[in-house]
Formats: sequence, structure tokens, C-alpha cells
Amino acid sequence: MLREVLTRYGRHNIGFLWLFAEPMIFTLGITILWNLKGVHGHTFPGITITAFVLSGYSTVLLWRNMPGRCVGAVLPNGSLMYHRQVKPIDIYLSRIFLEAIGATASLVILTILFASIGLLEWPKDPLTAFYGWILLAWYALAVSLFIGALGEQSEIVDKFWHPMMYLFLPLSGAFFIVDMLPKGMQELALLIPSVSCIELFREGFFGTQITWHYNLPYVVAFNMLVTMLGLAQVRYISRTLVMDF
Repeated sequence: MLREVLTRYGRHNIGFLWLFAEPMIFTLGITILWNLKGVHGHTFPGITITAFVLSGYSTVLLWRNMPGRCVGAVLPNGSLMYHRQVKPIDIYLSRIFLEAIGATASLVILTILFASIGLLEWPKDPLTAFYGWILLAWYALAVSLFIGALGEQSEIVDKFWHPMMYLFLPLSGAFFIVDMLPKGMQELALLIPSVSCIELFREGFFGTQITWHYNLPYVVAFNMLVTMLGLAQVRYISRTLVMDF
């Protein structure tokens, strides 16, 4: 992880602090743009547009950046495979944990900042929000391992994955609330695991004045399945991948 930080950010300027500053700048910029667009001040009673965007875009940084960092991660670090103690799983996990730390720190710092100046209320139930955040991080980790390992076996994964992330953005649950949808679409929305995670996170963030919809057993089962598939793929490339030192 330390090597990854130094490789990505170096020792100049603020160095590793860019790990937190970069996602904060993205989230802050999106929040300002949504407010400047003149969007109505409340999406639901008690939820300002600032709070809605912060709770949404912070989750986007978590699930989008993790897989993106894992696709094509092993080959550029092939020289590390010279050391028998280092495996592809180490490269994946170091990048995954760094992205999780950066996104989490950005969320916490901006929440404290915005709440201190009155742009949003303090989270109603931090423990519930924490559970939703952890479930979403687990979902992102599972997908990252699976997609990252597939990407080492075929370059086409890298070509398709990044456009797919942009197409998935409006479906992820970050910028809508399930209760806003027609009844017939709510069950379909919950088939996307990130939607349930974000709904649980927002329940802890905003409280129960809104009806939140989630299917936690489905999310846990999905995460377990994809985690096992991802670990199997990582184990496969660990045995078959040939590095040129």
C-alpha cells in the first residue's frame, strides 16, 4: 500500500494527502454544480440537495474507483512478482483498500464540514450508515477482484468496463431514491445490489422520515457469490500468468 501511494502521488506537494483530497475535490465540485443549476432545494422533506448529492456521489467514488484501479493492475507491477511472497491478490487488495480509505475519508471530512456550517444535518444513525457503507465496500471489493482478474486474461475487459461504469451510474441508486419510483420499478431496482446498500446508508444518514427499500439477504448472497468467483479467478491467474522480468 505504501508503494502504491508513493507511485501514484509521489513525495511532492501534499504527497499522500491527495488520497483524501482528490475524492473530496470531485465530490465538492459536483455538489457545487448541482446547487448552481438551481435544482429545487429539497428532494424530500428534510433532505437538502447538498446532503443528497454528498450521500450519492460519495458512494459512486467507492464502487466505481475500486474496479477501475484493479483492471490491468498486475502486468504493470509484474516486476513485483519476482518476490515469491507477493501475489496478484496483494496488488488488488492494496489498491482496493487505498480507494476505500480515500472515499471514506472524503465522506467523513465533507460531512463534518457541511454539517458544521449548516448545509446538512448530522447523520441520524451513524451505525446504520456504517453498515450500508461496509456492504457497498464489500460489493465493490468483490466486483474488483472478479473484473480485475478477468482483465488480466483478456484486454477486451478493459475496453468495455470503463464505458459500462458510466452507463451503470444512473442505475446504481446514487442519484435516486427507490421510494420515488413507480411501484412496479421498485422491485426491479432492488435487483441491483448497490441500490440496497445505498438505501441502507441513506437511512442511517437521513433517518426514517422516508420509507427506504432494501433487500439485505439478497445483497449478502450476491456479494458472497461474486467474492468467491473473484477469488477463484485471482487464484487462476496466480497460477497461469507468465511475467517477463
